[in-house]
Amino acid sequence: MLAAVGAGLLVTGLASPAGAAVGGATTTVEPFGTTPDGTAVERWTLANGGMTVRVLTYGGVIQTLEVPDADGEVENVVLGFADLAGYVSDDDPYFGSLIGRYGNRIAGGSFTLDGTVHQLPLNDGPNTLHGGPQGFDDQVWEAADVGDDDVAALELRLVSPDGDQGFPGTLTTTVTYSLDAESRLTVHYEATTDAPTVVNLTQHTYWNLAGEGSGSIYGHELQMDADGYTPVDETLIPTGEIAPVDGTPFDFREATPVGERIRQDDQQLLYGQGYDHNWALNREDDGAREGSDSEDALEQAAVLRDPDSGRTLTISTTEPGLQFYSGNFLNGTLVGTGGTVYRQGDGLALETQHFPDSPNQPEFPSTELRPGETYDSTTVFELSS
Repeated sequence: MLAAVGAGLLVTGLASPAGAAVGGATTTVEPFGTTPDGTAVERWTLANGGMTVRVLTYGGVIQTLEVPDADGEVENVVLGFADLAGYVSDDDPYFGSLIGRYGNRIAGGSFTLDGTVHQLPLNDGPNTLHGGPQGFDDQVWEAADVGDDDVAALELRLVSPDGDQGFPGTLTTTVTYSLDAESRLTVHYEATTDAPTVVNLTQHTYWNLAGEGSGSIYGHELQMDADGYTPVDETLIPTGEIAPVDGTPFDFREATPVGERIRQDDQQLLYGQGYDHNWALNREDDGAREGSDSEDALEQAAVLRDPDSGRTLTISTTEPGLQFYSGNFLNGTLVGTGGTVYRQGDGLALETQHFPDSPNQPEFPSTELRPGETYDSTTVFELSS
């Protein structure tokens, strides 16, 4: 089923909702305000069984994600804003956003491709972060319902013109959010280009499995399937080394509370004021490092568990890296969906990705995309309790 989004769709909860409502899956849509330039934004709600996900066409944002705990109590477990104003503000720390063209940092905001130097606008000190100051997180995506009887699904589409934020080539991107009855949210990315370029797409949801606005995630237990990570310099650009995690605060091969070692006197932790690093995932299928489109390339990357609620998040991906950011720069100035302010450590991000600064690091997995090729990446977020 493919139903194009139009201005005449009805509002969820106020009239008969638009979209699919067959079997256990529902996909509905409602208006969610307008951007400063007058572009209409919509909020789509995907529901199937015990899980509900609300997605904005602005930035492809996952605004809320509601799941029950071990006692059946339902809470929103992602950080976000109650209205559009928070997301269009310069203070938005990428809550729930789709990130592109290039997730994470590019050193000096420049890279060389086929002998041509491309300069990007700087928006993170001397570097470019998450695609630049007007990245994919600040765009309104086209939306279509692509669900069926069993799966609630939403396809988002964006065309980024040649030269957008300094990147070469016209990039056409589709991202599909699919929610099945087993409380698995699958994010599937595809992109094509008409000229050689670099691409690294990701999803920047902040998780708090105890519930949004409930306080620190330092008691959450995190396990990552990674023997190595990429150390950074003082501007959080990788040095090029893949260092072993053994004997360091970066060893999460066994489930460990996030806050157990976060305040150790370690230079890497001091650079990021906590964790803000990329882990090189252990992969049985090394071909997945180059963006394999095979379902078989999906491998478990991380497990996050909140002992108090019993909620567990399992992340599987085709990507070679995982950026763990422990919410270090949340400073009490942002008011969340539940009306409380977010402070340091009130949420964490686990961003499946290729490595930061790969265009300038030839030893890292390549992020180059050329005409005739398709960027194809899948990440699955599975919630249980």
